[in-house]
Amino acid sequence: MMMMMMMMMMMMMMMMMMVVVMMMMMMMMMMMMMMMMMMMMMMMMMMMMMMMMMMMVMMVMMMISVVILVEDTHTH
Repeated sequence: MMMMMMMMMMMMMMMMMMVVVMMMMMMMMMMMMMMMMMMMMMMMMMMMMMMMMMMMVMMVMMMISVVILVEDTHTH
């Protein structure tokens, strides 16, 4: 009887340990996923900023070119 009780206790402890380990693994996975998502978001933000900067530069260049063209037409 005592032996059976001990075995049951050991089994319960093992099960609890397994559950805890599983929970820890899940938490780690979630953290990793969150980190990945954050990294992706940061990359996207950086890309967007770069695109915006490029667009601004293009707009400025276009404006300058237009101004030059207009000046040319005026002189002629």
